[in-house]
Amino acid sequence: MKALLGDTVIAEAANDDLIKIEGNWYFPPESVNKDFLVDSATPYTCPWKGECQYFSVKDGDALLQDRAWSYPTPYPTAFERTEGKDFSNYVAFWKEVQVTE
Repeated sequence: MKALLGDTVIAEAANDDLIKIEGNWYFPPESVNKDFLVDSATPYTCPWKGECQYFSVKDGDALLQDRAWSYPTPYPTAFERTEGKDFSNYVAFWKEVQVTE
């Protein structure tokens, strides 16, 4: 699968390497081109996944605020809801970034 911003591939990994959580595909950290991500200071803590790290996505000279996110250290109990899969530092995308096969 690929995460695309227009025609630009931001992340790419085999389907088996991704984890689907609440309708969002999470890409393994090594499959994401970090050149397109900028750490965001937006705070959020999911009641069952834990503390979230948001990223803004670079689109040329523009920054698309909080269009990607990750859970660096999910709660250990969260893995029960992902069939035991560890999604630490996996990255999901939103809005302008399209995830496609």
